[in-house]
Amino acid sequence: MAGENFHDLAAFVAVAQERSFTRAAAKLGVSQSALSQTIRNLEARVGIRLLTRTTRSVAPTEAGERLLHGVAPRFEEIDAELDALSKLRGKPAGTIRITSTENAANAILRPVLKRFLPTYPEIKVEVVVDYGLTDIVAERYDAGVRPGGNVARGMIAVRIGPDMRMAVVGAPAYFARRSPPRIPQDLTVHDCINLRTPTYGGLYPWEFDKEGREFRVRVEGQLVLNNSGLMLNAALDGLGLAYLPEEQVQPYLADGQLVRVLASWCQPFAGYPLYYPSRRQPSPAFALLVDALRDRKVARNARAFQRVQSVNAERVGSA
Repeated sequence: MAGENFHDLAAFVAVAQERSFTRAAAKLGVSQSALSQTIRNLEARVGIRLLTRTTRSVAPTEAGERLLHGVAPRFEEIDAELDALSKLRGKPAGTIRITSTENAANAILRPVLKRFLPTYPEIKVEVVVDYGLTDIVAERYDAGVRPGGNVARGMIAVRIGPDMRMAVVGAPAYFARRSPPRIPQDLTVHDCINLRTPTYGGLYPWEFDKEGREFRVRVEGQLVLNNSGLMLNAALDGLGLAYLPEEQVQPYLADGQLVRVLASWCQPFAGYPLYYPSRRQPSPAFALLVDALRDRKVARNARAFQRVQSVNAERVGSA
């Protein structure tokens, strides 16, 4: 491929994926006018329009979509090979992009990155907080962190956190005027702070489990938010009940700013996994981060279980 074509195709891929000349120019480190001229030159050479431009948006045409699907994976392969070269120089490097929920970013990623990044100064990590079921391949993320039940099929999942519990909490000021719910169904007459998920645009149902009985409750209230930090603050302000990860609210329960209800209906469940495409060859930098994130307690328990299974198998075989 001629150098000019390679450069122009890289520019086209950036604009098509970002859906913006502004963001693509910033990503490539060029001016918007230079990038626009590059795209015009490419379209002139191939003799067909590749992008539809309006004052508010940029989108690939049918021909542009075909070209994008054809060349974008090849640029990703080139990037992966370049990242792999870091192994040869003995210094892992590159950028790792992760999409994560807010609680996972704070509780799981933040403590690990605090130790990891100073050790590997040539590795960059970008964490984007998002509650949707993000297509990490289409959005060009290296990995995602979501509760286990929300991991897409065909992904490798690595446990990176301990078991979790959810908690229904409210401020003392709220309970001063409302009786605490005794069973989950009582929530239907309470002011509950809802979470709107971007993937489907719906409100997240509150999930409960007791004695093997699992069910969901659709709650109502005056306030709908899309961020767990905002939900926590709203609960602290006495605006209603919130359904949040236990570890996120624990400090506020300890000092009395929040009161927990329905604790026996919120059972532990498997902690966060880090997931990534099975077909993608991990770069040395990514492999190091996965190893740093891997939940050691879970790994030890898994190895202990395997040893017990092995001993039992030997006993059965020798009986």
